[in-house]
Amino acid sequence: MKILILGAGKMGSFFSDVLSSNHEVAIFDTNPDRLKFAYNVVRMSDPKEISEFNPELVINAATVKYTIDAFKTILPYISETCIISDIASVKTGLQEFYASIKQPFASSHPMFGPTFADLRNLSTQSAIVISESSEKGKEFFLDLYRSLHLQVFEYSFDEHDQTIAYSLSIPFASTLVFASVMKHQEAPGTTFKRHMDIAKGLLSEDDFLLTEILFNPYTPQQVEQIREELGQLLSIIEKKDAGEMLEFLTKVRKNIE
Repeated sequence: MKILILGAGKMGSFFSDVLSSNHEVAIFDTNPDRLKFAYNVVRMSDPKEISEFNPELVINAATVKYTIDAFKTILPYISETCIISDIASVKTGLQEFYASIKQPFASSHPMFGPTFADLRNLSTQSAIVISESSEKGKEFFLDLYRSLHLQVFEYSFDEHDQTIAYSLSIPFASTLVFASVMKHQEAPGTTFKRHMDIAKGLLSEDDFLLTEILFNPYTPQQVEQIREELGQLLSIIEKKDAGEMLEFLTKVRKNIE
């Protein structure tokens, strides 16, 4: 299959490496400097080159802020039968965009961002494929993710947003609160250092991505739960109530069994 990847960043490079052995792959990036380290692929920085390549599938790996703009840039240069796809962790506006174009689409979310995951071993990672995707596009990504030994889930656009509010917004919000009370001083303790590493990794992500994930319409109810539990924990600590603390810890342990 002839596959065009939009964006030569970390995820675009990952997909080109994975796919180039079995497919004819091209990478398009408006910044030619980012294409210097793209190997075994056709490199493009002018959208007019896309017409000659004539892709059968487009994988949009542009930063989430520019996902739809990247699609709009290349649409005039691809056929109406070409499947366009995104791998965005935030699906805001994409369902409406896909409904407005002629090309079939596939939407997925590989939940193994390069900040934390070991891209050489993804067996403990997951991916979501959006159920409204075209059959051919859905089949391609289901087969691809399973070949990488990922745990694969099929969700609708709405179910995806609900899941992300739970699986990303809660840890993101908790980590941001942790980092917001940090001081510029060394502190011993393995747990502290692990939390600090997570915080540094999270804050190395794109600001727009973090904002969009936290602005998910399902996020406020998740953050409200954090506030309620923190309120309860603070009350227990202030009262120094050992019995209530035991009950609280027992409840928390059951949550993570």
